[in-house]
Amino acid sequence: MRQSFIFTSESVSEGHPDKVADQISDSIVDLFLSKDPEARVACETMTTTQLVVLAGEIRGKGVYENDQWAPGIEEEIEAAVRATVKRIGYEQSGFHWNEFKFLNELHGQSAHIAMGVDESGNKDEGAGDQGIMFGYATDETPGLMPATLYYSHKILERMAADRHSGAAPFLEPDAKSQVTLQYENGVPVKAVALVVSTQHSADLSNAEGQARLRDYVKGVFADVLPEGWLPEDKAIYVNPTGLFEIGGPDGDAGLTGRKIIVDTYGGAAPHGGGAFSGKDPTKVDRSAAYVARYLAKNVVAAGLAKRCTIQLSYAIGVAEPLSVYVDLHGTGTVDEARLEAALPQLVRLTPKGIREHLKLNKPIYSKTAAYGHFGRDAEGDLFTWEKTDLADALKAAVA
Repeated sequence: MRQSFIFTSESVSEGHPDKVADQISDSIVDLFLSKDPEARVACETMTTTQLVVLAGEIRGKGVYENDQWAPGIEEEIEAAVRATVKRIGYEQSGFHWNEFKFLNELHGQSAHIAMGVDESGNKDEGAGDQGIMFGYATDETPGLMPATLYYSHKILERMAADRHSGAAPFLEPDAKSQVTLQYENGVPVKAVALVVSTQHSADLSNAEGQARLRDYVKGVFADVLPEGWLPEDKAIYVNPTGLFEIGGPDGDAGLTGRKIIVDTYGGAAPHGGGAFSGKDPTKVDRSAAYVARYLAKNVVAAGLAKRCTIQLSYAIGVAEPLSVYVDLHGTGTVDEARLEAALPQLVRLTPKGIREHLKLNKPIYSKTAAYGHFGRDAEGDLFTWEKTDLADALKAAVA
């Protein structure tokens, strides 16, 4: 394992067009789960200039039954979509929460998929699709996340908070960040390059305004990064292409699920390819990725390794995982095979077992759809997969 290297991760803000789409899709998941905890949702969103389109398949009591919508639900769907865009802050001529055209093309779930996935008789609930899912944890930050992604998220979270509070009224919702760190002896020690591209108001579209924006962003870097980590000025890039007035869905189309590396580990760990947002927790793309993170985080929290990657695999309609793989990257104090045997004994890794253990059948997903699904603080029903409550049992299981 390399000990000294340079590594980079990026993040995007809640106003990035793909993240707008993710948040809309998860607002639909939350709406349906609030009415039926067993609702089935696979909602894709497309955004562009003054247009939002929903597509996908759904099923649920009080939502969509017998091939028709429940009374009033279509109006609730549109209200949830517009409220999400309003919360993000889009009131622009090219994309306005109260003015965009809205198309709802959701339809009923395939009966063949339902037959393979639903629990019936002696048949346990099966996975909603085949696939591979990864979880990862590293001890380089308090939240056991890669530092490059952790700081990329924190920079944009701070900018969004300043925009919403009025502390930075010149900021608009669309933004991206990128953090490049120097690692020595496996530990991040300083930033060697920092990038922010952010949409801004028209009154910053001059040399004086751009200088003001650069000073503001440099102040955010200084506040967010550890003391002494700032790189030399020439390695700080703020809107390197120039002006950025036109942004969000008006500047570029957005689609659900296009920021899966931002959502997970910033490229520091493998990704199985499946997106999270817009999917109810029976979909293992989401729930198995969450439990894989939960298990990896608990391995590191238990002191059994400094880094941990876990892979799970599933077949559609089959309840139990086909494989469990653990890699401690040469940092472990226990053999990986022992963990591979122990982990399924501590958490049942079927779709239903995962949902019950992590309490996933609740409207908790809108808050996951920006600034990462992992590395967040577990609070009540939110981000239960970030808890480290399994650490003691893990240590005992492999002692």
